[in-house]
Amino acid sequence: MSPSAPSKTSYWRLSRAPRYSLLFALPLLVLYELLAFALSRDAIAGVRNGADVLLKSLFVALGGRWGVAAFGVVLLGTGAALVWRDRRRSGGAMRWRVFIGMFAESVLYALLFGMVTGTLTGLVLRLVPTLSVTAIGGLSLPTQLMVSLGAGIYEELLFRVLIVSGLRALARRSFGWGPASAGVFAVAVGALLFSAFHYIGPYGDPFALGSFMFRLIAGVLFSGMYLLRGFGITAWSHALYDVFLSLIA
Repeated sequence: MSPSAPSKTSYWRLSRAPRYSLLFALPLLVLYELLAFALSRDAIAGVRNGADVLLKSLFVALGGRWGVAAFGVVLLGTGAALVWRDRRRSGGAMRWRVFIGMFAESVLYALLFGMVTGTLTGLVLRLVPTLSVTAIGGLSLPTQLMVSLGAGIYEELLFRVLIVSGLRALARRSFGWGPASAGVFAVAVGALLFSAFHYIGPYGDPFALGSFMFRLIAGVLFSGMYLLRGFGITAWSHALYDVFLSLIA
C-alpha cells in the first residue's frame, strides 16, 4: 500500500495523533475568532461562547486586552509544541489525505449525532411524563454560527481536553483505577458538568430536565468520542452539529 493511501488501522491511529488532531482543529479556532471579532469589533466585548469566556477570564482579569493576547500565545504555543514533539517522534512525512478522512468522519458524526442523542434521550425520558426541551433563540444567524464554532473548539477544549483528561488522570494516579474504570468515571462526571454549564450565565437556558438530559447524553457521547477519536474530530463534529442545527432551526 502506498504512503499516500494509509490503511484503515494507520488512519485510525494517525487521526488521533497530535500532529493531525491539533492541526485539524486549527482552522476551526481561526474561523471562530475571526467571526467573533468581525461581529463585535472587539477582542473582549460582544457575544462569545461561554467556554471561551470562562477559559480567558483569568487572563483578562490579569491583563485586559493583553491578557487575551497572552491566552492566545499560551494556547497556540502549547499546541505548536505538541505538534512539533509528535512530528519529531514520528519522523515520517505528513499524510494530507488523513485530513480529508477526518473531515468526512466529522461530517458523518455531526449528521448522526442529533438522531442518536435524541433517540437515547427519548428512551430515558419515557419514564418521566412532563418534560420539554428549551430551544435557544434571540441571536442572529451569524452570531449563532459563531457560537456554534466556539462550542466545537472551546467547549471541547474545556470539557474534554482539560476536564475529562484531568479526571481520567486523577482516577488512575490517585485512585489507582484501571483505564476502563477511569475512563467511565471521567466521562460521567465530565458529562454532568458539560450539561450543567449550559444553564449558567446571562445567556444560559432556563433549566428543564428534558434539555438537561439531552445535553448529559450529548456530553457522554462527545467524551467517548474524544477518548476514542481524539480532539480534532470531536471538535469538528461538535461544531458542525451545532452549525447544522442553526441552519435548519
